[in-house]
Amino acid sequence: MSTARQQTLPFEDLAEVPTASSWCRRWTHRQPSWMRARHGGFDSRLYTVEPLDEAAAKRFVIEHHYAASYPSATRRFGLYQHSVTGGAPQLCGVAVFGTPAGARVLTSTLPDLEPNREALLCSRFVLTDACPGNSESWFLARCHDELLAAGVRGVISFADPVPRQDVHGRLTAIGHVGTIYKATNSIYTGRAAARTLRLLPDGTVLHDRAVQKVRRQEQGHRYVENKLISLGAPVPRAGCDPAEWLREALEAVRVRRLRHRGVHRYVFRLGKNRRERERVRLGRPELPPPERPDPPHQYAS
Repeated sequence: MSTARQQTLPFEDLAEVPTASSWCRRWTHRQPSWMRARHGGFDSRLYTVEPLDEAAAKRFVIEHHYAASYPSATRRFGLYQHSVTGGAPQLCGVAVFGTPAGARVLTSTLPDLEPNREALLCSRFVLTDACPGNSESWFLARCHDELLAAGVRGVISFADPVPRQDVHGRLTAIGHVGTIYKATNSIYTGRAAARTLRLLPDGTVLHDRAVQKVRRQEQGHRYVENKLISLGAPVPRAGCDPAEWLREALEAVRVRRLRHRGVHRYVFRLGKNRRERERVRLGRPELPPPERPDPPHQYAS
């Protein structure tokens, strides 16, 4: 059996973009669009929020969200738009709440809550451009109501402030600092750990967990392998060492490395009133939320 070697990848440094503004961001077929929040247009009488099954949530998220991936999910909700003239309601937004890769993501910030039951991670929140301004705050509030009724007392959401591009220079993730979270009574608790991302040619991220699945041949490894093959990696040979094949695959698709100072972390304490919310203890200090992106030189090698 051959020994896996640490791959050497080219670095890519991209500045963050200033999206802490009055614009509402939407994603449709993984393409961003914006509208002014002050323009409004949202009429709650035309919208409902319903629990969503796994297949429908996954299909919508992969089709529209810039990450083009679907995470582990505990609870899923859909935002439906109803027409004044009748007809079937249209799914125009999805929120996914679930389990992070490590329980410490939850316990370090919400130490008194049982992870994955009383505390969850908001792992996907995406609305299409069919939703008018101010839709997201109403949708998020309804999701929190449903979660509270199910016994959830805390939710963590992350905002990724670093843009990403594919190999052709097309922007695949614009970066954001969590404007919607700041506007909906969240608490900012700083950044998550800095890291280095593996950036695939299409601008999506090959996460460490996906790499681990291939190396250990765990459930889901075929999906990751097929993704790399579709981007130009060789088909694994029978009996080959998975770690060695992964090294060859990453070289073949020319994976880039992107330095990332860490995503912004926001916390929602859930309760029927302010007193109940304040009983949820935080394991991290509250900090002033970010107003602008980091200067580009902070990403220099």
